[in-house]
Amino acid sequence: MTVRVTAPELETFLAGGNTFRVLDDGTSTDGRIGIVECVLDPGWPGPPQHVHREHDETFYVLEGRVRYASGTTEFVAEPGDLVTVPAGDPHTFGNADPDRPARLIGSCSPARFIDFFRKLAVLPVGADGRHDRDELLALMDEYASHPYMG
Repeated sequence: MTVRVTAPELETFLAGGNTFRVLDDGTSTDGRIGIVECVLDPGWPGPPQHVHREHDETFYVLEGRVRYASGTTEFVAEPGDLVTVPAGDPHTFGNADPDRPARLIGSCSPARFIDFFRKLAVLPVGADGRHDRDELLALMDEYASHPYMG
């Protein structure tokens, strides 16, 4: 069955310092793919490099400049660029522009990883504005992800 979701119905939340709008959490594809719009705050450095064992990700840059790294390889993606990160590849991404937000569309397959962002949004942060390391690592482990140790 074809599903249509209108803009006012889209779930929006802050997670990891960025704004997420869930375009499709896998409901319409029986969990095969999830799609989010993400606005990265100006200069947001991104998470440390990490690896997902069970899902692939793609990022399509709509606005701004997004810095990507995988292992020792780094590059900046511009509007119209598509970046694919297969399961098992170390990676990180952040806003390469200190003065402007960046906006991208991201997908994950399977869609289950969308729930990681939902849980990250409600994970408590300390006085320093950071998540408790043990709680964050436990959440990552729940979604078959782990920090990349190089």
